[in-house]
Amino acid sequence: MFELYGIPTCGTVKKALAWFAEQGLPHRFHDLRSTPPTPAQLQTWVAALGARAMRNTSGGSFRALGPEKDAWDDAAWTQAFLADPMLIRRPVILRDGAPLQVGFTQPPSL
Repeated sequence: MFELYGIPTCGTVKKALAWFAEQGLPHRFHDLRSTPPTPAQLQTWVAALGARAMRNTSGGSFRALGPEKDAWDDAAWTQAFLADPMLIRRPVILRDGAPLQVGFTQPPSL
């Protein structure tokens, strides 16, 4: 089972959801705003995908951070993602609970 974390108004998330539906792949969508990931989930995601890959650098939340963000390590980014899930690049795609990829520039390798 695939799980996608994102926000329903995001164009990339819409594209990913459409692709999963077209492929007939079972999936579940989680809205980051109403169902944010737990600290344990985020730690797993960052360990597997890397905090750098998970940063949504095009959003207002990222631009609002101070210059100190350039020196943050994975632990600091994990705390920032917990405080504001809009800092997470979307979608985060999991397969059977394990992080598979972040973003959707191409379909995941199945």
